[in-house]
Amino acid sequence: METLSADAHQNILEELKQREPLFHHPQFGRTRAELEKMTDVNFCEVGASGRQYSREFVLDEVAKRYENPQYMGVDSPPENLWEKKDFRCLEIAVNNYLLTYTLVQGPRVTRRATIWRFTDFGWKILYHQGTVVENT
Repeated sequence: METLSADAHQNILEELKQREPLFHHPQFGRTRAELEKMTDVNFCEVGASGRQYSREFVLDEVAKRYENPQYMGVDSPPENLWEKKDFRCLEIAVNNYLLTYTLVQGPRVTRRATIWRFTDFGWKILYHQGTVVENT
């Protein structure tokens, strides 16, 4: 596997940071068709509860969210108040990247991991997991 230059790696990291948290950026997809294009057919998610969710379930839920006009309030969507930090990006195979970070949503802190693939058609999400950080 050819090693990325530091600049190329940084550019990929910055691109992927803009796409997280997943499904909270309407500019990347809000319709069912757009959401399907951004997820691999084998996509699955493991939620903070530990439950595994299928692509169909996740896309159905996200599509419902975008249909709710209150959620899509442009003035102050909740994600504008969330803190994203500690981003790391690792190329795990050619054009496949593991992005990890911490998401702070008020008192709720989760560690997130997403596997992204760069294709001829843009970025695709293969897998996502969120794990709640317990108070220590």
